[in-house]
Amino acid sequence: MDRVSIYNTGLFYLPDGKGFGFTPLIKGVSKPFVMDFDGKNKRDVSGAGGGFAYGYSASPDGKRISYHENYQIYISNADGSDKRKVETRNPFNFVPKWSPDGEWLLFVSGEHYNCHPHVVKKDGSGLKKLADRGGYRGVVERLKHPDFHSESSDVPEWSADGRHVFFTAKVGESIELMRVDLDGHVTPMTKSKPGTRHYHPAVSPDGQWLLFGSDRSGTMQLYVASIEGKESWPVTAVPAGSCAMHGHWQPATTKGGR
Repeated sequence: MDRVSIYNTGLFYLPDGKGFGFTPLIKGVSKPFVMDFDGKNKRDVSGAGGGFAYGYSASPDGKRISYHENYQIYISNADGSDKRKVETRNPFNFVPKWSPDGEWLLFVSGEHYNCHPHVVKKDGSGLKKLADRGGYRGVVERLKHPDFHSESSDVPEWSADGRHVFFTAKVGESIELMRVDLDGHVTPMTKSKPGTRHYHPAVSPDGQWLLFGSDRSGTMQLYVASIEGKESWPVTAVPAGSCAMHGHWQPATTKGGR
């Protein structure tokens, strides 16, 4: 295989069986690459960018890619051509995510620890701030005694139909689950006692259920709720002093699969 780095992260499947995307670390700089399924033919698709890249993903049709480079959002063709910077005029822009139909990009933008859900169209135009996180720093501390990089980024997620975005925001003394549509209409999903934290919302592939973390019991557990948030129940039972983080849904199966 054509090794380009001894440290590679963010591996994901490109749509329609076109190979993989990943971010190797080259001379201390993370860059977006693609490669074939056999690990060969690795190509730099940064468009000659020299900044540290992260949050790299491909549009659902595989024709476009996006990532942040030095905390600025870029969109380009899958081969790195036609690279465009999304002009937010903010110093911190983080982890762009394509909508299910590939028409929009979702990311947080603002200042580090004071950033909020934004969207742009697939060509980088039409920037909109969807909601404000109300002073929430946007990270989850999972250690009783914080250590270096012990916080986990708490970022927004698309609904399965692309009509809504789920995110977390500070309301009073708690961090609550929220939902916002593309017109900016916000709906609270939870209402908790002071000091409660909710984090890491994840929508099921069929769009009917919401997986998230909460310390409402005093311990950080994972819960599932209906997509409207009308009922919820725990799906983990980690002991006191431990935590459950980063729940993921099983991908939807193809016809005839399990």
